[in-house]
Amino acid sequence: MENFGTSFQETDLVDINKLIDQLNDYLSARRGLLPLIGIGLIILNFILQLFPIGDLWLVRSNLFLHLGLVVALIGFLLIKPLQ
Repeated sequence: MENFGTSFQETDLVDINKLIDQLNDYLSARRGLLPLIGIGLIILNFILQLFPIGDLWLVRSNLFLHLGLVVALIGFLLIKPLQ
């Protein structure tokens, strides 16, 4: 079977697997890190809402609130599997 111009090779998969393994090892030792980062992003969004710096898109869109919520939920979902 021919490779039709894709530059994605087997060595790239090995690198991605190593990265995922390292990330898994790091997060399994620090299971509460992702929820804490998420809560920190939510608090950052709250502070930006209290003291708006101009008319920034980040403040109007509540980007840090939504990003923090997603990161915290993923962190809570991964606590049990990473044990």
